[in-house]
Amino acid sequence: MLQSLKNIWPWLAAIVSGALGTFCFAPFNQSWLCWIALTPLTAAVWFSGENSKRLWLRNLLLGYVAGMVFFTGTFSWLGSLGYLYQSFFLHGLSFLLSIYLAMHFAFWAWFIGLLKPGTFTTSWRNLLVALLAAAAWATHEWIRGWLFTGFGWNGLGVSLHAQYPVIQIAEFTGVTGLSFAVAFVNIIAVTTPVRLFLEAKTRRMRPHFDLTLTMIGIVALMAFGLHRIQTASPSKSIRVAAVQANVPQLEKFDPQFTREIFEKFSRLSDVALRANSPPDLLVWPESSTPDPVRDENGSSNRFVKQLVASSKTDLLLGTLDFEPGSDYNAAVLVSNGGDRMQIYRKIHLVPFGEYIPLRTSFPLFAAIAGTWVPGDFSRGTDFTVFNLTNQSARVAPLICFEDTVGDLVRRFVANGANVLVDITNDGWFLHSSGSKQHLANAIFRCVENRRPMVRAANTGVTCFVNEFGHVNQLLQDDTGDTFTEGVLTGEISVPLDGGLTFYVRHGEWFAECCAMITVIVISTFGVFRRRKL
Repeated sequence: MLQSLKNIWPWLAAIVSGALGTFCFAPFNQSWLCWIALTPLTAAVWFSGENSKRLWLRNLLLGYVAGMVFFTGTFSWLGSLGYLYQSFFLHGLSFLLSIYLAMHFAFWAWFIGLLKPGTFTTSWRNLLVALLAAAAWATHEWIRGWLFTGFGWNGLGVSLHAQYPVIQIAEFTGVTGLSFAVAFVNIIAVTTPVRLFLEAKTRRMRPHFDLTLTMIGIVALMAFGLHRIQTASPSKSIRVAAVQANVPQLEKFDPQFTREIFEKFSRLSDVALRANSPPDLLVWPESSTPDPVRDENGSSNRFVKQLVASSKTDLLLGTLDFEPGSDYNAAVLVSNGGDRMQIYRKIHLVPFGEYIPLRTSFPLFAAIAGTWVPGDFSRGTDFTVFNLTNQSARVAPLICFEDTVGDLVRRFVANGANVLVDITNDGWFLHSSGSKQHLANAIFRCVENRRPMVRAANTGVTCFVNEFGHVNQLLQDDTGDTFTEGVLTGEISVPLDGGLTFYVRHGEWFAECCAMITVIVISTFGVFRRRKL
């Protein structure tokens, strides 16, 4: 019995780590668990498998199990596509995605296996191990964000999105800096109890500088955040209205619903435009119109121009856009009574949503996936900043998941944007937690760039977020449900000084430094191993 328990507990610990990580995010939102989520996996790697012939492979598998549980659980909302399209295959999307994503957890488990301290009673050694393990964690999260176009959602630092005093450091390090801090604390949370046990056993107590310095670091993180929140930059308010039309996904491009969609947008927009102080900017969500707005022969073009001409308000909306041989997911700003149209074509496309990777290389796979993605969108190339009629605001027009990609958003800000506007269509995922996780990841773009954000969703979460990552206004019905039809109106503070944060100027420097440290450590262990052989 004891032997069976000894063999099983490491795998159960890996499962627990994956589950704890899942509970950090919506719909559970138990963010405090992030500080201990990695401790079971770390303990399993360090304190089991002594007699294993291939310990490195065992550690890889432990990490892989934890990753499978985490990614299958945290991205379970992808299964909503199965209900939308009545497909059994699509119900298992999160599991299929985790087969790849779990490799990142496996790498980290293998890496910390290399770092296992010979003794846990030395403060400097525990601090060094924590630093190297945290660097490797930040590295794999960063790589996950761009490798194969990337899917960097739900890094450990993202779970702290509602802890405003803690997350302000992201203006220097990006969100990976917070993931580093969380992973560091997890390692110290393992080494400290072990050290206390060993010291009690030998009756030799030493100063715990590792624990003390870690606690000081957390307090310093919060102190900086509290100070930063109290030092807002000079700003000017502009009025904004965001429309959430709540159009069912399968009706958006169906011609028989065109008139109904136009009537809905007209009615909701009229609510905002008839206010005592009409908005400077009216925002409709991604893919608002059934046909391309820039097609002068189309019904959407006539409808939009007529609305803008009668309102004297700038309108930003999502639409399709075409050129010979190319289709684009685009954002358009219509101003000057409908006579001027500025366009941005989406740069960061979603694989299997907006294009099929290697469609021509694997015809059989493309034929299956093509059931849901019949054609590929083309990728935009320009980080276009929209100029409003109100000269105070220059808008970064983000489309859908682009507000979760830090390096992309900072390029808009470097080009002069002082307001982030994300138009999205989270209706793909029905009433799941996907839209809440989307917002949690997007909040960090405000902190990293010190810019406010307007989010207009077809359905999901329509809101205003300030430059400190705080959701100031949120569209919801009388029951508190965000999956509703309505208009969110209010004011956002646009910074006037045009100052650029350290993150905007230097990008993912912190993650790159962590990657360099990780490569050096792996290379060093490789050299030592060859010398032993």
